[in-house]
Amino acid sequence: MNHGGDITTYRDLYDGELVDFSSNINPLGPPEGLYDELKNNFNSLTIYPDIQYRTLKSNIGKYLNCDCSNIVVGNGAVEVINNFIQLFDRVVTFVPCFSEYEKRGKVLKKEICKIPLSPDFTIDIDSVKRNLKKGDILILGNPNNPTGLRIEEDKLKLIYDIVNLKESFLLLDEAFFEFCPKDYDSIKMFKDKDYDRIAIIRAATKFFALPGIRLGYACTSNKMAREYEKVELPWSINSLADCSGRYIFGCEEYIEKSKNYIQGERQYMTKALMKIKFINLYPTQSNYILIKSRKFNENFLFYYFLKRGILIRKCSSFDGLDDKHIRLAIKNRKNNERVIKIFKELENVEENMS
Repeated sequence: MNHGGDITTYRDLYDGELVDFSSNINPLGPPEGLYDELKNNFNSLTIYPDIQYRTLKSNIGKYLNCDCSNIVVGNGAVEVINNFIQLFDRVVTFVPCFSEYEKRGKVLKKEICKIPLSPDFTIDIDSVKRNLKKGDILILGNPNNPTGLRIEEDKLKLIYDIVNLKESFLLLDEAFFEFCPKDYDSIKMFKDKDYDRIAIIRAATKFFALPGIRLGYACTSNKMAREYEKVELPWSINSLADCSGRYIFGCEEYIEKSKNYIQGERQYMTKALMKIKFINLYPTQSNYILIKSRKFNENFLFYYFLKRGILIRKCSSFDGLDDKHIRLAIKNRKNNERVIKIFKELENVEENMS
């Protein structure tokens, strides 16, 4: 299992509707009114979208509070990652992390440098200093997937200073940014640096609950944006994604409601799961939770939950995690309660069944 969200593979193994806890999508669904907006703009499919996506970039720039000339776009965050990797010699990551950082690098025949995170899943600054060199692209999830941890603000500034000193480049993957506590905003933090040697990725997929739309975007320097445009595919954003992007960023009530909802459900879920005796719960600042089972392996847990209509994420495919780890998304209260109930059932199941 290299990615979550694979409902199609498993739907026939449960006689009913599967609830997907393997993909970390906003449980409130897309913004109200988007369906009508797409329907009203259906005829736009008969013409090419603006190849420069000027209106879309303007809307993204206003949403992120940066100039539209700093914005680049792609067919989901993965394409944005892929395009940036093309521009550098070597990919440096800290593991465990999102598998596409390494996979995209390998496809593009780049050298890969993987550095283990500390036991508490934080980044060791000395490891950054030792391993980073000129021409590297350092890709960091913020928050990291699957651990759910944000990089501390002071540490991020230190990492950025090292990147500049080494003449490398920092790619921050912040696809889950809006789900996080309201602490610092890296786009605001690096604005006075003109985003030199850094790009910050965000996406519509997770927070706006639009994985089928495929809309990723990033904020970077004017110079890097021009380099990015040299390698990007033409018309990579289809008309429906373009239309969605021109609508969703103005949905302020939805944005605030979603942030508050996830914060409440994260607190509810973590408090309830901490009472389950056979699991270790890792701290999270996002809309998913990494769990280590001391009693069952991932395969047993996967099919136990599947038989009860819940799809979870096995995590042994992540570098640095074994088959005792699983990841759960945070959903609505009704479905979160279902998951907690299943964990309580498992407390009475014999260990040798795994």
